[in-house]
Amino acid sequence: MSGQLLVVWCPDWPVVAAASVRRTPARLPVAVVGANRVVACSVVARAEGVQRGMRRREAQGRCPELVVFDDDPVRDARVFEPVAAAVEELAVGVEVVRPGVVAVPARGPVGYFGGPEAAAERLVDQVAVRTGVECQVGIAGGLFAATLAAHRGLLIPAGETPDFLAPLGIRELNGPHAPDRTDLVDLLRRLGLRTLGAFAAVPEKDVASRFGADAVLAHRLSRGLEERPPARRRPPDDLSVTEVLDPPVDRVDSAAFVARTLAERLHAGLAAHGLACTRLGINAGTERGEELTRVWRCAEPLTPSGIADRVRWQLDGWLRAVDRPSAGVSVLRLEPVEVVEGQALQLDLWRGEGHAVANERAGRALVHVQGLLGPDGVLSPVLGGGRGPAERVRLVPWGDERTPRADPDPPWPGRLPAPSPSLVLSRPVDAAVLDGEGAGVGVTGRFVLTAKPHRVVLNGDAREVRAWAGPWPADERWWEPDQARRRARIQVLLVDGEEQSALLLVHEHGRWLVEGWYD
Repeated sequence: MSGQLLVVWCPDWPVVAAASVRRTPARLPVAVVGANRVVACSVVARAEGVQRGMRRREAQGRCPELVVFDDDPVRDARVFEPVAAAVEELAVGVEVVRPGVVAVPARGPVGYFGGPEAAAERLVDQVAVRTGVECQVGIAGGLFAATLAAHRGLLIPAGETPDFLAPLGIRELNGPHAPDRTDLVDLLRRLGLRTLGAFAAVPEKDVASRFGADAVLAHRLSRGLEERPPARRRPPDDLSVTEVLDPPVDRVDSAAFVARTLAERLHAGLAAHGLACTRLGINAGTERGEELTRVWRCAEPLTPSGIADRVRWQLDGWLRAVDRPSAGVSVLRLEPVEVVEGQALQLDLWRGEGHAVANERAGRALVHVQGLLGPDGVLSPVLGGGRGPAERVRLVPWGDERTPRADPDPPWPGRLPAPSPSLVLSRPVDAAVLDGEGAGVGVTGRFVLTAKPHRVVLNGDAREVRAWAGPWPADERWWEPDQARRRARIQVLLVDGEEQSALLLVHEHGRWLVEGWYD
């Protein structure tokens, strides 16, 4: 069983976690939505035609009774901690891959329980009894193959992993939690390589010369090998980072900032040695001497934000569990259990070492400012979905997950076309739009201008309209009278002598407002 991994997989985990927290009956169709797309859905929802990746409105159109929850990785990790603990009672070396998936070397439980079938049965029963959660077990060589085996409930004997993978579709390389390989998978399909076995049959040197480095990693997975060759090494002890918390903390929000700071320190220390972390040990000690430990495994080298996220998720799971520690966390220690060479994070041609060092220095400075002003003292913009320029940007604390709240991809009926204004006002300014007779220009119920714009009056100053475009209508949430909004936007080019200026105007509730300026 050398090299064999045993993976415990809980299907549709985001749905299970959300429904558990909200106590939603299993008979109801449930979906978890992030960035306006379905991230996961229940069996009942799938029976009604809901699918992962579907837009929220389409999913609700297919299933009007659909119960929708927001995507929340912190919640998923917190609810999953009892499952990981249940597996750990029967197997040594448990590693959390992500909420919903844990991996453990197969040799221990298989040898102890007398075979793979017995080990899988005991683990499934253990998780069900301890947590009430259904799971499936898979065994194969490597994390990629073992996870696919768990999806199918298969126990692949040692040495037979390539045969198991060969007939599977090439799209398995582009799973929901894998790196984005959409372009590679589409190219391989156009070339006639529609299965993992067909791709594995291509010589590795040809893959490297024709498809690039990421394709070589995918090729290794198709052959039943680990994504990277076994050239990993255990880091020296002095690369671990520790923080004494005084006073001790018993709330995740209190520990989150410390976690982010520790993550930066750990990543910087590894980078200085040319290393990157792929297995992260999180250790916490309490005032009363309790010791908590969990290992997180990641196929891709962890970035500072990835390290901070996993620390935050794990602390949330510990501090909010039913059998949570009896005292606050007084010591937090991060240990790089396994590392890879630093070229795993090699920058591209246009971003050299100087650029990376400058970014790292700027990041440390911003973290320092947050230490003085609080997490909300430094904000960064995230571009997402919306129709107007102000709606498409939201500000999040520096270091937090930069996931758009809404899907930025079209269609967004009524969205303003590119380019966006260079300056967007947080508080739009009143304006007046006049026709050639000096009368006000309005917008009809069908979003048509009542007259051609001739002048715009702003702060008492009238300027001639040389050119204009629009309107772009936005009739939003018309089905909810309390939240309905009807707006129309136009772009105008104004002249005043030799000076020109371009404005974005919006008409709402019978008023014209300046929403932005163009350079």
